[in-house]
Amino acid sequence: MNFLSLFVLIPMLMIVALFLSKEMKQIRAVMVIGASALLVLAAVLIVLFLQERAISSDEMLFMATTVWYEPLNITYAVGVDGVSVVMLALSAIIVFTGVFSSWNMTLAKEFFLWYCLLSIGVFGFFISIDLFTMFLFYEVALIPMYLLIGLWGTGRKEYSAMKLTLMLMGGSAFLLIGILGIYFGAGHTTMNIVELARLHIPMEMQRWVFPATFLGFGVLGALFPFHTWSPDGHASAPTAVSMLHAGVLMKLGGYGCFRVAMYLMPEATQELGWIFLILTGISVVYGAFSAVVQTDLKYINAYSSVSHCGLVLFALLMMSRASMTGAVMQMLSHGLMTALFFALIGLIYGRTHTRDIREMGGLMKIMPFASVCYVIAGLASLGLPGLSGFVAEMTIFVGAFQHADVFHRVLTIVACSSIVITAVYILRTVGKILFGGVQDKHHIGLPDATWFEKVSVVALIIFIAFMGIYPFGISEIISDGLAPVFARLAI
Repeated sequence: MNFLSLFVLIPMLMIVALFLSKEMKQIRAVMVIGASALLVLAAVLIVLFLQERAISSDEMLFMATTVWYEPLNITYAVGVDGVSVVMLALSAIIVFTGVFSSWNMTLAKEFFLWYCLLSIGVFGFFISIDLFTMFLFYEVALIPMYLLIGLWGTGRKEYSAMKLTLMLMGGSAFLLIGILGIYFGAGHTTMNIVELARLHIPMEMQRWVFPATFLGFGVLGALFPFHTWSPDGHASAPTAVSMLHAGVLMKLGGYGCFRVAMYLMPEATQELGWIFLILTGISVVYGAFSAVVQTDLKYINAYSSVSHCGLVLFALLMMSRASMTGAVMQMLSHGLMTALFFALIGLIYGRTHTRDIREMGGLMKIMPFASVCYVIAGLASLGLPGLSGFVAEMTIFVGAFQHADVFHRVLTIVACSSIVITAVYILRTVGKILFGGVQDKHHIGLPDATWFEKVSVVALIIFIAFMGIYPFGISEIISDGLAPVFARLAI
């Protein structure tokens, strides 16, 4: 069995073990052991990848192929490059911390079963290099969201679950059209991405296949105006699902946009990319402005995610080496810091029973640990040097400014304005909920973070700080993975 398939096999074994578990202690033990194994596996993969990359110039490493359905050339094909490796590491971190954030979840066995299925889809997507296999895992990652939000969510959970599912399934329809267009346009001989890159898709087909494919993935990446599912989904989802949803699931959109749409159809990307560049520029600013006027903590972070994920697509479409490297770094940075935000919001909501910032105040005196961690998350989001947000955003804006024409420069300046807007809603929220007088006397004496909540929060902060202090090693791995894309786009 291929080494990479362990990322799918371990969650499968966790599902079997959960079925056999009867007590809460056994359920927690299964999840902690399984999530820890995935985290260790991701670390081992990074080490092995660096060792193998030093002696191999192959585009993808640890490749393996098993034929599934020969008449349509459908195979279970796996392989990783630098980008895949870091995204697998991000997924493992979020799954691990999400387990501790769900320590006291009601109906824990059923919840974790669906949580593991969602994890299978995420890990399988990042190791796949076959279009059909990638699409299959993409769907596996989406389906559990309906039940996880609809059953364990809060607020208008049924509406949010239905809206999320229908909009993402609509995106999947466009994506399926795009995948079939790529397959038949390239001569219907293979669905392997590496092999497809050696073939040529006629420009006439690229002109309609590229928009369909980019839009299909872009919906998951909260592309304006198809982003409206995201805030409602975030606001209603339970804590761990919000962490995995915003931290990893939305990254499938950005990853798919460059791995499939831009890599396989570079000519159409060059010709039609400006259309989506305008839409992503709107996403960046619109998401930030929308966060300013929100009063619900989850909605603030949800619209912040729309802005930050829009910045990922924006940077990819700028098509410079620095901006595209920054886009993947932004995926990592946003995944970590938004997971931290949602973990802390879940912690605060679990005690105050409100997410309305107008009903909170003085939490720094009541819950000092959680409050300090919230400040760190906020500083990472607004781009404080030394934390992950700074290196990601600076890399993007430096790369975007490399374009000398007025169109790209104006869009870059517009996107840069989001930094100021982000500072407004972050500092406003921190001031409202952490400082000043206590708004509700029932909040006095509330307990601070428990040990399992501290494990989740501290782990995320460590990775955020590591990325901010040591960005060069991560950047080199990412640039190595993007090299074939650079070559195809002639940048």
